[in-house]
Amino acid sequence: MVSKRIAQETFDAAVRENIEEFAMGPEEAVKEAVEQFESQGVDLSNIVKTAPKVSADGSQEPTHDILQMLSDLQESVASSRPQEVSAYLTRFCDQCKQDKACRFLAAQKGAYPIIFTAWKLATAGDQGLLLQSLNALSVLTDGQPDLLDAQGLQLLVATLTQNADEADLTCSGIRCVRHACLKHEQNRQDLVKAGVLPLLTGAITHHGHHTDVVREACWALRVMTFDDDIRVPFGHAHNHAKMIVQENKGLKVLIEATK
Repeated sequence: MVSKRIAQETFDAAVRENIEEFAMGPEEAVKEAVEQFESQGVDLSNIVKTAPKVSADGSQEPTHDILQMLSDLQESVASSRPQEVSAYLTRFCDQCKQDKACRFLAAQKGAYPIIFTAWKLATAGDQGLLLQSLNALSVLTDGQPDLLDAQGLQLLVATLTQNADEADLTCSGIRCVRHACLKHEQNRQDLVKAGVLPLLTGAITHHGHHTDVVREACWALRVMTFDDDIRVPFGHAHNHAKMIVQENKGLKVLIEATK
């Protein structure tokens, strides 16, 4: 049986009605709205279950913290203020990790192009901001691989290529690859064509003593051999496995890493 779904705006309207019409407090209004929709068989897993907040001066419509953060991040990126961008990206990651509904809402409201712009800003040479951008991208694409577009795919491969000596950047970049490829056959094929396989095996060899890099790279290689996208009749899992072994010495790399 398919669960019913509602938009975030519908849930927020119910919460506001509980506050304004029935004089409930914010927490009680949210609890009442949750019970109301769940009794109707509505799936609220992708709904932010907090009351929207009004700005300090009351000049703006009530909004959720994650959306206000996105607005502030967009303004900082547009004004090229790297320190502010970095701070907002850190807060964005923390909030999205705590609640998957936040990253779902953020994606709906245009988070990807904002993070992509911050990522491009960081490629000018700011390693710290580049790491924060990749971290934000990996959090956002977790469970939402469709967000990665052709530009993002090319920039991801370029970023991994140009920062192959940096363990932290490599680890975060590979995590983005993994999230983009899980249950997304087209992203897998496009990334393989763009040359991601030698970057993954190379990361294991180059950073053999960096546990997180080896773990992420092995996990990403495994995902490349999945056939888990129900939207396509068949995938290239077998071809990718052959390419890992025959063209990139995958078995030798993995055995050495195991030792």
